Formats: sequence, structure tokens, C-alpha cells
Amino acid sequence: MQAVYNIAEICAQHGITDVVLSPGSRCAPLTIAFARHPELHVRTVPDERAAAFIGLGLAQAQRRAVALVCTSGTAALNYAPAVAEAFFQQIPLIIFTADRPPEWIDQLDGQTIRQTDIYGNHVKGAATFPADTTHHDAKWHSARIVSEAINLAQQFPAGPVQVNIPLREPFYPKSGEAFHFEEVKVIREQPGAPSLPTTELAALRQELGQTSRALVVTGQHHHDAALLTALRHFGSDYQVPVVGDVIANVYLSAAPEAKTPFAPIGRQDVFLAVPDKDQKAALRPELLITFGQSLISKALKLYLREYAPKQHWHIQAAGPVADTFKSLTRIIRMEPAAFFEAMLAEPAAREPRVVVANPAVRSAQQRTVPIPRVLLTPPDATAHEGAPAYLASWQRAESWADDFLATFFNASTQPFNEFSAFHLALQFVPGRTAIHLANSMAVRYANILGLANKPDTEVFANRGTSGIDGCNSTAVGSALAQPERPVVLFTGDVAFFYDRNGFWHNYPTPNLRVVLFNNHGGGIFRIIDGPRQQPELEEFFETRQPLTAENTARDFGLRYFAVSSFEELESALPVFFAAEGGAALLEITTDSPTNAEFFEEYRRAVKAAVV
Repeated sequence: MQAVYNIAEICAQHGITDVVLSPGSRCAPLTIAFARHPELHVRTVPDERAAAFIGLGLAQAQRRAVALVCTSGTAALNYAPAVAEAFFQQIPLIIFTADRPPEWIDQLDGQTIRQTDIYGNHVKGAATFPADTTHHDAKWHSARIVSEAINLAQQFPAGPVQVNIPLREPFYPKSGEAFHFEEVKVIREQPGAPSLPTTELAALRQELGQTSRALVVTGQHHHDAALLTALRHFGSDYQVPVVGDVIANVYLSAAPEAKTPFAPIGRQDVFLAVPDKDQKAALRPELLITFGQSLISKALKLYLREYAPKQHWHIQAAGPVADTFKSLTRIIRMEPAAFFEAMLAEPAAREPRVVVANPAVRSAQQRTVPIPRVLLTPPDATAHEGAPAYLASWQRAESWADDFLATFFNASTQPFNEFSAFHLALQFVPGRTAIHLANSMAVRYANILGLANKPDTEVFANRGTSGIDGCNSTAVGSALAQPERPVVLFTGDVAFFYDRNGFWHNYPTPNLRVVLFNNHGGGIFRIIDGPRQQPELEEFFETRQPLTAENTARDFGLRYFAVSSFEELESALPVFFAAEGGAALLEITTDSPTNAEFFEEYRRAVKAAVV
């Protein structure tokens, strides 16, 4: 059993600080080892599905691996939604699943299923711990398995790794039995950053200089000050528009040395919905440069598939690359910050440096490398004569969308509806907030409305799989990971009630605020084409429900606010978001048909507009 106890010590030696476990008997040796380790912060969450998403939220916020521990049987299956989300969002999780010894699998023994490779191809790797570790070679092997799993999870692109651990009785140490952690040998992996030869970078720079219609589109990405600095200088130097969804976090403040006034584009969901073919042709890129993960904006995806660029470069250090727009022509194996910095035309007086951070571990350790001087010649001014005009086309569309939204939401005749309520609530979000957006309409509303006026607010969303499961739990994990920072979850009623067990734990989250839009059903089905035209809409798609969140708030100790009008909402928001008072839930009750009609009014207004 000592080899099992040593798992906790190996995790600590690798820098893991947080463990989320769910109680069980088969996992008792693991529970005891993690709970008794002095350097590990261990939390217990009874519901394994919620536990895994809370672990994901912790890892997402801290940008380092988190360990999960569960007992045998269906407990491990309940981790699956969060494991899939972590895989596609590239978040490192180390999953320790307790199991029966191999001889008892398929023998009708209780709480026994087939756990080997239980997550299939939704993990980066899976390993099985030795059932017997009495021989010194087996003990050496077991320690090696854990080190290799942690290294693999944190290696770019990061992701979840399973270690299945067969355990035999007895599970519990006897009364008075000595318990200790041995000195262990760990295998560490030193991360590096991929780079391109100077000649290849020079060739890319020359190609970029030959087009006046280059466009940068970024998918989901965490806040990275070095990247934002390089991206702003890149856009300014080359007069290239930079477009990103709200989850791309490109609107955030860059590093202090980034003094360019260059602003990213974020209103594409609005102006690309205008059916103006001349305008769309004016925005068409010749060269598309992308990085990051998924996009929310369906309008942008459809636009770039229809108005395809001649070239499409994707910047990604490692791992498989998706051809989202069906136009991919080149994969550049660099970190985005390093690429954009290397492509800059820097003034000779400035010493060019590029900050390269390990994208998997995301530690504070960074190193700087000089950019080759051959790359620092200014871009070809002749080739870039048209670039300012191209950039101006995107900026005009962005400015028009800003004015359109301001005018649309200032109308005094609008009924109380969730879109307008969302717009109002966003204005009251405090600074330095981590905003979590539940899937379905919450993330779509936020992407339309944007957060350009809140440059210190970071946005998170489970857009790896885009499921509604785990939205509460992920926000809870985020709140636990950064207790000094406000964490605000915007969610709909179906996602909220589906994941109520995310609040079932014993750990305070005074910095958590939940904004719940309750339209008593899956309101998105009244908005998207297809289900809204069907007679089965209410019963089989919208799934009407009569619940309110008052009992949930009382059960889990959340201050509760209920509003159903603009006046009540404006009165509640300052108190709800106030730092004092502790965790709170604001329930905004609206009428689903009214919401659908108002959103349709918005879409009609956009389609009738001229940019």
C-alpha cells in the first residue's frame, strides 16, 4: 500500500497543489494519502460530475494541473463530461480512478465495471497502476507511471490523463499503524518552445508584406499579457484587423509597455448579420491568420467559409489542427506570442525581446530570447498602401455595430426581456472579475454585447464541448481557486438546475455571484430556426419547468435576489454585486415568448440596417 500512499507525494513534488475527491470505500487509501499530505489542498465534493467540473474550474483559473480522485464503478463514468471538456479545452487534469483488482472484473462483484481506458480518446493517455507493488521493480514502475501521467497532462497541448488504480482490501490502516510518505524519485519534463529558422520567418514576413488584406482571427484563449502586447503592435504596424469573440480575451489590457491605441474587433456577430454583399466583399481577407481554440460566432465562421481567403495560416505550437474554415494552407509551429513578436517591424532603438511561456504549465517562470535582426526591417510600404483602407473597413463596421446596439437598447418601449436584462447586468459587473458564461443563450448574448468597456475582465466558458452540464461547478472551482477575485456566472435556468450539485460542498465562496435568467424552459429553442417552427416545441424541445431558485439558494447558503422588471433589476444590481455580503444568486424571471419576440425584433433590425 505504500506505493499508493506515495502517489500524493509524487503529485506534490510535481507542483500539484489542489485535489478534488469524492468519498468512497475502494478509493480510501488514496483519500487518506491525499488528505494527510501537508502540502496538498484537498476538497471533497460528493457528486463526481460536479467534482470533476470543479476540478476543471480550479485548473482553468490557476493554469496548472489538478488531481481528481474517485471510487470504483459508475463514479468514474460521472467524470466523463468534464474529462471531454478538459480534453477539447486543453486543461490538465490527473484522474485517479480506484478499481477492483483485474481478476474480479466481469465476475458480478459489486461496484465493478470495465474501467481500463474508460474515457477512450477523450484523454491524452491512460495507464494502469500495478495491482501488486511488493516487488521493488513494481514499486519503481508505479512511481514512474504517476510521473509520466503528470508530465503528459501538462505537455502542450495540455489535457486530461487517467491513472486507473486496482486496490485490494484492507483499504484502511489499522488503529495505531504508522503512516508516512517515503522519499520518492520523480521524473520531470523540462518544457521548451518550438521555433522556426530565421530564413523561414523571413519568408513568412515577406509573404505578409505582399498583401494589403490580412486578417487575424483568434479563438478561445486565456489572458496572456505578452501575447496581447505583441498582437497590438502587430496589428498597428501592419494595419491588420484583429477579430476575436468575447472568450478570446483580446479586449483585455495588454502589458504596460503596450502603448498602441490599436483596438480589436468584437462586434462581428452584429455587422456580419447585415445582408450587405458589398460590405462583406470589402471585408474579405486575402490572408487569414488564426490561433486559439473554438469560436462562438456562427456568423464569422459562415462568413469566412463563404468568403474564403487565398491563404490561411494557423499558429499552434503542437497538436492536431482543425480546418474550421475549410481554407487552411499552412500550420506554423510556434506559440502565438512568439510568432507575432517575431513578425514585428520594431524601431531600431527598441531592444526586441519575445517572452516565451510554457503553454501547458503556465507557470510564472519565463525566458526571453532575442529576435534575429534580419526580421527587423520595416514592411514594404508599397505593398501596404491598401492595408489602412482594409483595416478601416473593419473599424467602420465595428463602430457602426457599437452605435446600432446603443440605439437599439436605448428604446424606451422595449418589454422586460432577458437580452436587455443581460445588457443591463453587464454594466454593473465589477472590475477584475472572472466572468463565466454558461452555454446556450448566455454565451451568445455576451458575444453580441461584448466587454470592450471592461478591459480588466477575463471571460471563461466551457466551449470545448459546449455542453450545459458543469457550468455552475466550473464557476465554483474558479471561485475557490482565486478567492480574492470576483467570479460571476451568467447562466440560464436549464443549465443552472441541471448542475445544482455544483454547490453541494463545504467550502465558502464569498466571491461568487450567480446571475440566473429563468424563462422556465430551454428558451434557445424558440430562437433558433428549426425547433421554433415545430408543434412539439413546448413539450419536447423547450421542456417547460416551474422551478425557481429560491430553495436552491437557501439550501446552499446563497443570498437570494428575485426580479422581474427593469426597475427591480436596476435596484438589485448594486447590492448584488457589492463586495460585502458573501455569495449571492440573482434570479431574473422573464417570459420565454417575449424573449423570443424581442430577439427576433433585434435580428429584423440588424437585417434591415445598412452599415
